[in-house]
Amino acid sequence: MGQPLTILGTMASALRLRACGLTDVGRQREHNEDSLAMVPEQGLYVVADGMGGHQAGDVASRMATQLVADFFDSTSGDDATWPSNFDRKLSDEENRLMTGISLANRRIFEQSRNNNAYSGMGTTIVGALFSHRKKRFYFGHVGDSRAYRIRAGKIDQLTRDHSLQNEPFPNMTEAERQELPRNVITRALGMDGTVNIDMTSADVEPGDAYLLCSDGLSSMVSDEAILGVVASIPDVTKACEKLVQAANDQGGEDNITAILIRVDGPENDSYLDDAPTQEMSPETFRKLRS
Repeated sequence: MGQPLTILGTMASALRLRACGLTDVGRQREHNEDSLAMVPEQGLYVVADGMGGHQAGDVASRMATQLVADFFDSTSGDDATWPSNFDRKLSDEENRLMTGISLANRRIFEQSRNNNAYSGMGTTIVGALFSHRKKRFYFGHVGDSRAYRIRAGKIDQLTRDHSLQNEPFPNMTEAERQELPRNVITRALGMDGTVNIDMTSADVEPGDAYLLCSDGLSSMVSDEAILGVVASIPDVTKACEKLVQAANDQGGEDNITAILIRVDGPENDSYLDDAPTQEMSPETFRKLRS
């Protein structure tokens, strides 16, 4: 199991976030094609699940997470501009997240086209951006990596898989749909120079938990089991480790990546103020962002 990265008490606000990210190769694969990034000062959390021959999948997923994180770093100032048409139907946060993902898609596509070793590589992605000012999470995703919200003993999937099973085949029965391959995705970064990114958002309340994960977790562990772990283990690091363990206990057929984020209210400030801002070694942080 990889070393978990834990972020505690980031950003001074009435709402505080505690987050842990963990990726694991699983029990059936030889190398890990998943990647994650956490940029707490920007409120940004990203999971990507790569695909492609040889080691191209991990190249694609690392490019996706790093490029989105780098874009947010480079556009953090008030006078920052970015190379994309601003969609006035979307919020600033949605425009920024969608632009970062779009830029990553284009770079991955160009690398795939220009380097035979990376031909055909691609990756799913799910990104979450938290606005302290609006007390809201914004999500952008492509593929079947997921975002969940756990609130008041209930789990809700906030993203819709871009997979063959979810395609609108009007004459297909539910039984026939279940016979379709589960791991065939219909949308990914790197397949074309442009990509259709689904955007959604959710209000945030103290006590909420948000989970971003690759299908190595969601395909092996039921929503009910995920809920049971998150609801019963308040510590984000221990809960994240338990989720990865649960996927491995079910066979660990794929790489497993999870970022778990808990939202605390002002009543938890004394605990969070005593905690370090980041629990990670410099070496681990460099590996995460490289």
